[in-house]
Amino acid sequence: MPIYNKLVRDRIPEIIEKDGKKLSTKILSDNDYIKALKEKSFEELKEYVNTDNDADALEELADLLEIIHALAECHEASIEKVEEIRKKKAEKRGGFKEKIFLIEVEDD
Repeated sequence: MPIYNKLVRDRIPEIIEKDGKKLSTKILSDNDYIKALKEKSFEELKEYVNTDNDADALEELADLLEIIHALAECHEASIEKVEEIRKKKAEKRGGFKEKIFLIEVEDD
C-alpha cells in the first residue's frame, strides 16, 4: 500500500473509496494545515515548472490558485483582499509584463 502523507483535495478520499480501495486520513490542526499547504504549493509549483505545454501549465496554475485561495482563508482574508494587495503592489512597483531581467546594480 503506497504511503502519501500529503494534503489532498477534499473529494480525493471519496474518489478513492469509489474505486473500492481502503484508505486512512486525518484532519490537520490549523498550524499543520498551513504547513501542509505551504508544502503543497512547492509541489504544485514544481509540477508547473516541469510542464511543456499551455494546457498542462494552466492545470498546474489552477492548482496553485486553489492553494492561494486556501492560504488566504487561513490568514482570515479573501482572495479579493489578496487581489487588492496585488493591485496596490503593481501600482507602486509594477508587475512583470515588461519582462525586465535585472543583471546588476552598481554600489556606491
